[in-house]
Amino acid sequence: MPTLPHWQHFPHQADMGVRGHGETQAQAFEQAALAMTAVVTDPAGIEPREVIEIHCEAPETEILLYDFLNALVYEMAVGKRLFSRFEVRIEGEKLSATAWGEPVDVARHQPAVEVKGATFTQLQVARQPDGQWMAQCVLDI
Repeated sequence: MPTLPHWQHFPHQADMGVRGHGETQAQAFEQAALAMTAVVTDPAGIEPREVIEIHCEAPETEILLYDFLNALVYEMAVGKRLFSRFEVRIEGEKLSATAWGEPVDVARHQPAVEVKGATFTQLQVARQPDGQWMAQCVLDI
């Protein structure tokens, strides 16, 4: 029986690991992005009122994940936004994604930490023995 796409955190010294699981690489990337949001606040409390597009290109899938998460960190920091929904499309070395979210409302979202960026630490995108995809890395917080 296939596992539903999901995300999880894993401990890493002073930082935080994020891991996404899905039936496809794209779903695993979406879940890793959701896990990154959940480091900051509960994604369920973020309304999908605004849409942004992200485009990345990299020669390796792991670098594509790294670039995608860092593009989201940039949008979160510069645009002062949080995101609760992601749709990722991967074609070869190119990724295009849509992220839905809203401006940070400190009183309502109560952000716990600021994500500074995705790192190369434990950066991995791989198909698991059960056929599911996993995408993970450690975030600098």
